[in-house]
Amino acid sequence: MRSHRSRLAAPCGILAAALVLVCLLSACARKAPSAPERPETPEEMAAAVTIVRDSWGVPHVHGPTDESVVFGFVYAQAEDNFWQIEDSLIQALGRASEVYGEERIGADLLGRALGIERLSRQEWERTPAEIRSLAEAAAAGLNHYIAGHPEEVRLLDEIEPWHLLAFSRFSVYQLFMFSRAGIRAEEMAGMARPLEDEGADSAEQVARLDASVFAALPGAPADPDAADAWGSNMWAVTPERSADGGALLFVNPHQPYFGPGQWIEGHVRSDEGLHFSGAGFPGSFLPTIGHNEHLGWSHTVNAPDIVDVYELTFDDPDDPDAYRYGDGHRRAERFTTTLRVLGEDGSVSERSYELRRSHHGPIVGERDGKALAVRMAKFEEGGQLEQRYRMATARNLEEFRAAMASLATPMFNTVYADVEGNIWYVYYGAVPRRDPSYDWSAPVDGADPGTEWQGYHPLEELPQVLNPASGYVQNCNATPFLASGEGDNPDPADFPPYMVSEDDNPRSRISRRILEAQPRFTFDEWARLAFDTRVIEAEVWIPRLAEAISDAGASTGAVREGLELLQSWDGVSTVDSEAMTLFFAWREIMIQQRNEDLLDAFRKAIASLEATWGTWRVAWGELNRLQRRHTSGSEPFDDDAPSVAVAGGPGPLGIVFNFYTRPQPGEQRRYGVAGHSFVQVARFGQPVEARSILVFGQRHDPQSPHWFDQSELFARQQFKPAWFTPEAVGADAQRSYRPGEASMGAAASGAP
Repeated sequence: MRSHRSRLAAPCGILAAALVLVCLLSACARKAPSAPERPETPEEMAAAVTIVRDSWGVPHVHGPTDESVVFGFVYAQAEDNFWQIEDSLIQALGRASEVYGEERIGADLLGRALGIERLSRQEWERTPAEIRSLAEAAAAGLNHYIAGHPEEVRLLDEIEPWHLLAFSRFSVYQLFMFSRAGIRAEEMAGMARPLEDEGADSAEQVARLDASVFAALPGAPADPDAADAWGSNMWAVTPERSADGGALLFVNPHQPYFGPGQWIEGHVRSDEGLHFSGAGFPGSFLPTIGHNEHLGWSHTVNAPDIVDVYELTFDDPDDPDAYRYGDGHRRAERFTTTLRVLGEDGSVSERSYELRRSHHGPIVGERDGKALAVRMAKFEEGGQLEQRYRMATARNLEEFRAAMASLATPMFNTVYADVEGNIWYVYYGAVPRRDPSYDWSAPVDGADPGTEWQGYHPLEELPQVLNPASGYVQNCNATPFLASGEGDNPDPADFPPYMVSEDDNPRSRISRRILEAQPRFTFDEWARLAFDTRVIEAEVWIPRLAEAISDAGASTGAVREGLELLQSWDGVSTVDSEAMTLFFAWREIMIQQRNEDLLDAFRKAIASLEATWGTWRVAWGELNRLQRRHTSGSEPFDDDAPSVAVAGGPGPLGIVFNFYTRPQPGEQRRYGVAGHSFVQVARFGQPVEARSILVFGQRHDPQSPHWFDQSELFARQQFKPAWFTPEAVGADAQRSYRPGEASMGAAASGAP
């Protein structure tokens, strides 16, 4: 498989296209007569693969080989949102300052310091041939799109296969994991020394950059209290708990609605056996959550200790690169990296920086005179693409667990269900085995050999629950020790203290209540519960507020009326609910301002609503809105632009339907930026039945009918069908074509 880009040959004739569609609808396994035995070139791939768009614009990709459907799936993603795919790759390669200028220098330097490009190139050289061919096919699919749409390219006019490894490393480690090191912007400023010219003394003390370039790195929540926005929900029940027969799965990641971590949906089916439906980040070579014809899974973010910071002491006056280790010293490796930075006048300048890495890992900052090195689990080893492919092609629990056993994906709780009736939860991660006598929650002394990792805990040593007597498993970013019913959970005493850090949380509590409330669930009930809007924290905090008001003797005026409104509320969020608005405003002040004075926070909430709206009685749907802007997230929201009211709310309130908003100066309303993003419910019968929804729509093009078409369903707390069998796909097919055969319409491009 070659990775060079090339233009598509002449489109197939009408008869050939019709033949391919008939083959798809009949689920035949034979290849179209005109297809080569095993397509290799981009032209052969494009001629062999068929993309069917359903009535919601979701691509269903069929081809003779796994490589061909990867080619077609990535091509379809490029049709839907090439801007985001390229932008994500630009960030992963540490080249964002070529496009955005000064504001991205910090992010690029972090990626260069971590060594994402270097490690990804090295991983490519040892990647198994089977996975290399898939990555080559994905790169060829993107390059095939670029060849037909060169005007959409901002920087990367050719994609190389190892770029996919870089994107995988970047999205998990730089966007998700690095912030857990707890290194502040002013400390990160010590990671690099600017080189004024080639003659600069490489042994000179590392100079400090302006800390402002590290102040807002992509991926980390701006407010630590907003970290719950990275949360997710997932449940599964056994067939005994399913009124319709077959295990039930609820897939519910809470990702940002804009940027590299948003979701894009797709369905792939290969004559070689790959058959998977779900969603992944734009640019993923396969969906990363969802189901095949045998099994399915979802993830939530967890917090095992998989990142350690080492304090290094450089104290040798004769060797500034020597840091203390054991009875002697080790030497840090210095290296230079050069960024191309876009200037305000449109010119591009080159800036070189000196960075260092130790045997513990890259040096990414300074604190109290010591250098800070970071080590992240499985960061150097890689292997995520192979693990994801093995998971997607697994046919049973044994094969799925074998794929997970590689620990190549370093984190994420996983809930699994299959057609055999198994359900499984695992607190998943590549957790380093350590000496428990050290405090691993803080930086450790890099000079002490006792702090070295001693391999990884294997899969069987992680907290997990298989087929519990309760008939359910769930995780909502909370402790694994409450994943199921009483008596079914792992014992905390069986695990080292550094493995698990989470406690219970409100979303986990409401999930357990729902899953324990009735003996069986129909599939329709299961789908409705995926958008449940009961607010469990109202039961806790409204009585406390009433007590605080009574103790203060302050039950007069708006305070009295507001309390009466809350006390008469049924605790269910709706777009018409004024009580939900007041409760949200009050709890937000308490959480964000760390205001423990319940009455003072309540008065401030009332005053804030009155200042913004002229009254504190505001319907939740007037304030809480969904609006689609540019995929980058940089385009401001606009009260005068179309939007829809949403009943969901933030997770700390204890609500299943999660919807996080961001206030914007000059706008009354608040618009969604994270939460329920891709949602899927599945019933594992014969065949598997699924429903799904994206927060906006499949295509990032304001002129497309699929720009905002799913939002109305989303706001009404409903699903669309997620067609899976060839017959179902064919019955809803709106368009069938080969990659590059005809334009899908001008793509939205250019960040505002």
